[in-house]
Amino acid sequence: MRPELLEPPAGDVRAAVERALAEDLTPLGDLTAAILPPGVTTVAQFTAREAGRLAGIPCAAETFAQVDPSVQVQWLLRDGAILEPGDVIGIASGPLASILVAERTALNFMGHLSGIATSVSLFVAEARGKARIWDTRKTTPGLRSLEKAAVRAGGGHNHRGNLSDWVMIKDNHLTGMSVAQAVEAARDRWPARTVQVECDTLDQMIEAIKAGADLLLLDNMTPDQIRECVTITDTMAAAGAKRPLLEASGGIKLETVAVYADAGIDLMSSGALTNSAPVLDIGLDIGSVVTADH
Repeated sequence: MRPELLEPPAGDVRAAVERALAEDLTPLGDLTAAILPPGVTTVAQFTAREAGRLAGIPCAAETFAQVDPSVQVQWLLRDGAILEPGDVIGIASGPLASILVAERTALNFMGHLSGIATSVSLFVAEARGKARIWDTRKTTPGLRSLEKAAVRAGGGHNHRGNLSDWVMIKDNHLTGMSVAQAVEAARDRWPARTVQVECDTLDQMIEAIKAGADLLLLDNMTPDQIRECVTITDTMAAAGAKRPLLEASGGIKLETVAVYADAGIDLMSSGALTNSAPVLDIGLDIGSVVTADH
């Protein structure tokens, strides 16, 4: 994927950074940085403390731009880069006070988003190219586009971005109507939209295929059940039915990704990719300090 496609929308980055800085600096700014002697400059390095996958560079860059545009940051790596302990990610130079003000906000974004990218990359490796890994809407409120960009940086793919992207018919939507009726209603109202149906049973899956759904979410099924669903789906497609994409979801863990991939599933999703990923340890090491007198 082209590097620019891994980045979140610039407007979302600006807004998220603005909120984060307001949270950190309201109402009086950084009281500790304010006591530093004026005119002191420094050079600092962003350094990976552990192995992983990098994400969050646009947010870190925007943080420094909003705090003090005079701070210069040379980014040596971009989102999606594979990190090893000790790797230098970027070098910041400029006023010491400004760099210290921006430090924690920049690191919070990088650590959180790199943690997501790292988690996703592990799932992708276990799938071995047999199935695609994608995310869910289980994201931090207000940070969805950033976290979904981190999923891409980890080698994963994005499910719908929000409720307006496509129709997803789940069990709670089926009160008072059948799967076929729900798919027909969705086609009538939104004829150009993807229609996905959550299926808890084999009978629901067969009904959804006959109704012409584009995508089926096979919920909380075992690998053996998934294998049976794949066989039936392919058989129905060979007989002339539209072949939907099949997604396995519910209880998908890193330890089980390989066996689900071997069962023939097209896609796997897990909310843990975004809502439970551990933070990747990235630090900012302050180097030499130069006073205004020098």
